[in-house]
Amino acid sequence: MADSGLADAVTAVVQEAGALALRHWRTDFHCWEKGPNDPVSQVDLDVNMLLHARLTALLPDAGWLSEETADNADRLACRRVWVVDPIDGTRDYIRGRDGWAVSVALVEQGRVTIGVLDAPARGDMWRAAHGQRATRNGAAIQVGDRAVFSGSRVPSDGLPKADRDLVAVAKPNSIALRIAMVAADEADLVATLRWGYEWDIAAAALIAAEAGATVTDAFGAPLVFNTPRAQAFGVLATTPGIHAAAVERLSERARVLSV
Repeated sequence: MADSGLADAVTAVVQEAGALALRHWRTDFHCWEKGPNDPVSQVDLDVNMLLHARLTALLPDAGWLSEETADNADRLACRRVWVVDPIDGTRDYIRGRDGWAVSVALVEQGRVTIGVLDAPARGDMWRAAHGQRATRNGAAIQVGDRAVFSGSRVPSDGLPKADRDLVAVAKPNSIALRIAMVAADEADLVATLRWGYEWDIAAAALIAAEAGATVTDAFGAPLVFNTPRAQAFGVLATTPGIHAAAVERLSERARVLSV
């Protein structure tokens, strides 16, 4: 079970980072593209710097893995590692939309033990510690009980023809917030079929799991964090009753796209 005092301290740090991001949201800040279709802003870097300073002070021995910091293989030898996305959903942040969040997870020996997700533009603070359930703004949350795959709610801008039996609901740019929607019974299924980075999903994966969701990679295998590539192929977060059906529905597509 995770240290509740440490979880409180991490939550305070993430709130400070969220407040910094919120102050600059919808203002005139510098932004550019790190690569094709990969935006970043000066605010991402400023939030990253704040998080690094505060979290390193909490656990000086912990490694560091962040979207906005050059990776260092030294983290692989660390028992504990911070896995951070200073602003998950940068595209929404830059466009002045509210579908972004500050995401911080503490990983111990490959498993997330603390996850905090702050979406200050939405007034939502999500938190989980291993073995201590998940909360949203201090209130316990619980995944839904959907057991029939057809009709499942999916955050999506538009469903492909093969999935028209599902129901699209509003989709924030932040994948972490989409996973949190499953945790809070606002969606039944979130699935990605691409190689993605650990910092995008680490905190939200624990929040969803502690709320009772089943969270795996796209093939239904357990997620492991602080890996050499810091990547997994896809994420699948669902109500427990539809997870097997979701894996079956997506397995062929996942096999093709993972090559």
